[in-house]
Amino acid sequence: MTVHFIGAGPGAADLVTLRAARIIASAPVCLYAGALVPRELLDTAPPGARLVDTADLDLDRITAELVAAHEAGHDVARLHSGDPSVYSAVAEQMRRLDAAGVPYDVVPGVPAFAAAAAALKRELTVPGVGQTVVLTRTSARSTPMPPGEELAAYAATGATLVLHLAVQRMAELAPQLAEHYGADGPVAVVARASRDDELVLRGTLADIAGQVEAAGVRRTAVVVVGPVLTAEQFPDSHLYSTTRCRQA
Repeated sequence: MTVHFIGAGPGAADLVTLRAARIIASAPVCLYAGALVPRELLDTAPPGARLVDTADLDLDRITAELVAAHEAGHDVARLHSGDPSVYSAVAEQMRRLDAAGVPYDVVPGVPAFAAAAAALKRELTVPGVGQTVVLTRTSARSTPMPPGEELAAYAATGATLVLHLAVQRMAELAPQLAEHYGADGPVAVVARASRDDELVLRGTLADIAGQVEAAGVRRTAVVVVGPVLTAEQFPDSHLYSTTRCRQA
């Protein structure tokens, strides 16, 4: 049988693919990432399905659940928040399943940065303003960043930055980013994107830390930095230009 690693999206239960919904509705075993996966999704599992919250499980116990389900002849819906390709910790699970000879596949989902951009009503790649998006994080109590992947190096490019797992350190990070984007550099924090209690904070690198503290945002938030957030005067994309349309 198969373990399906499923991107459960940023929080709203209806922001999953049709494929994901079909698998969840049919899988007799479902492992999910605690409070990060909406309860409404779990309610669509078949009657009698084994639902396992992995929030307090280590990798060995999670692997044991997956292998046991496979040996019992059950498909597994393994739900991760956002999209499995970014900060999902699926790589180590796949490595364990490879060693155990358990087949798996991956169902993509809506990533947190896309939900944040939607909440901001902003395109992250604006013609003439910003055409590169860097998805990264910072290191505090989490796994150390690899050599060469320092935040300052990415900020020096002027690209649009999307920071995960960083909102708790805004008071420390904002001055560092201001060295490259300026104190008046635009920044936004989107907490709990797509959920009913979604919170959007907009400001500059000079004031965003104060806003974050006042709002009490501590987790489940994405930080976006860069001029695309406030760009109004920019050239139209070549995609719909008169010249291109005539050539077509």
